[in-house]
Formats: sequence, C-alpha cells, structure tokens
Amino acid sequence: MKSTRFPRTARSGRLAVRCLLALIAMLATAQAFAQSESTPVQLTGTLAKARDTGSITIAHRTSSIPFSYLSARGEPIGYSIDLCKLLVEAIGEEVGRSLNIKWQPVTSESRIASITSGQSDLECGSTTSNLERRKVVSFSPVIFVSGTKLLVKKGSPIRSYRDLGGRKVAVTAGTTNEQAMRELVRRFKLNFDLRIAADHAASFALLTAGEVDTFATDDVLLYGLLAQNKRQADYVVIGEFLSYDPYGIMYRKDDSQLARVINEAFHTLAADGEIERRYKRWFLRKLPTGESLDLPMSPQLEETIKSMAAGTE
Repeated sequence: MKSTRFPRTARSGRLAVRCLLALIAMLATAQAFAQSESTPVQLTGTLAKARDTGSITIAHRTSSIPFSYLSARGEPIGYSIDLCKLLVEAIGEEVGRSLNIKWQPVTSESRIASITSGQSDLECGSTTSNLERRKVVSFSPVIFVSGTKLLVKKGSPIRSYRDLGGRKVAVTAGTTNEQAMRELVRRFKLNFDLRIAADHAASFALLTAGEVDTFATDDVLLYGLLAQNKRQADYVVIGEFLSYDPYGIMYRKDDSQLARVINEAFHTLAADGEIERRYKRWFLRKLPTGESLDLPMSPQLEETIKSMAAGTE
C-alpha cells in the first residue's frame, strides 16, 4: 500500500499555522504576566482603610511606663509607641503612601473595644496576648514578657501573696492582673479586699495615699511607676510571679493582609537589631523623667527575638 504524502505546500502551511498559534499563546501569556505585574493587589481591611484615609489610628495608654505614656508635652511616648511608629512606616510602604497617625487614649477596660469597633487600628501599650483575648483580637509577635507582682511600702509585713489575708489590694480594671488576683482568692481561699482603679496611675495613688496595702500589676509597670514618681526609696516590688504576661501589639482579628505586614515588619526589626535598640532606649537608659529602670532583657524575650529574626516566631 502506498503511503499518503501531503504536498510540500500543505506541510508548510500546517507548520505556519502551528507557529502562528504558538506565537499567539506566547503573546497572551506575556500580556497576562504584564497585567499581573502592573495590576495592584486588591487591598482589604486596615490596609484599604489606611490607603483611602491616609492615616492610622493608634490606641495608647497614658500611664503604662515605659511602654506607652505621656511626655511632659502630653505626647504619647514609650517602647510600644516606638514599635508602633515603625509598623505605621511599614504599612505606609505597603499601601504606597505616607500615613498620618491619629492618637486615641484608652484604658485597660476600653482598649479591646477600641480595636474591635474600628475606632482604633493598632493598640500600643502593655497588653497581654492570651488565649481568651485572641478569640476576639489579634496580636503581633511578643514584644515583652512580664508577670504580676506586688508593690508595697518598705517595711510592710507583706512579703508574698500568702500574707494578703485581711489586706486591701489595688488592681487596675480590665487587666490580667485583676484576673490573677481573683484566681488567688479562688484557689487559696485568701480573704482580701480587692479595690479596682481606672488605670495604673490611679492604682498607684491608692497605695501612696495609704488606702490600700499593696498594688498588684506587672512588675515592669511597677518599676516604671516608681521611676517616674521617684519613689524607689519608699516602695519595693516583692514576691514571686503570680501570672505570665507576654505583651503584644493588638489589632483587628481576621485581617490577613495586616497580619502579614506586621509579621514581616517584626522579622525585619528583629533581624537588624532594631527591637533590641529600642529596648535599650527605654529599659536601660534614662527615661525623659531622668530616671532609669535598669531592667536587662529577660532570657525569655531574648529567645523570642532570636526566633523572630529567624522567622520561626
């Protein structure tokens, strides 16, 4: 049987068609790639809000020394404030514009609602990242590790939580410290009078006025209050840790784009040593008040920052 042969012109025509189709496919691919390169990613959540408004609203504390408090001029300053300003720069780069910061003062009780309601975008203070809170808000990687301790006047018979029976104890409303003290009552059947104050400054004032016997909050905040008020000679931080409190910067839950920017920013800040430099600025050097906490970084925070720099946090 003779094989069928197409004329040379027919074979050439089929080859030309295949080449034309291949060229069309290549052009289509190139066009699609060019479009994907030039078309910006659709922004959502906080990033979209920041791009449209040109601003980020930061919820801040007024007496959480040295994390977030007011300068002599009434401006928010502190370790957490510094880190949040760096985050705002990272967000601005992501959305392609310089962002203004709007400041929103909050208390321990109002800070979570300020974020969930959309009133504020970031909360920069001394807020513990725990499982209960992460049900309603999200947190940055850990920026500090602290825990509840007791502040008493020097010479006080109170040496630990075991001595609190019949005493008056101040705590700040809406804090994990309040929860820790209530847990002591439940677990150890301690009978003490818990006095709730609006903020840390008010709790400290109750102690200095003699209205309570001790003030329970995170140890670093106690050292900060003593430094700011120059009362190290009169009061002392005592006892073991009564809670474990890893701090983070709070933002709205289920905002995946913002979460990525925050995590990437913290990785960069940890890798180039910026977090450590900010820590030294606020914990090892003189505060604007002229005092120093002289508080070296804890081994827990050192390991956390190493993991952050390695991208495993």
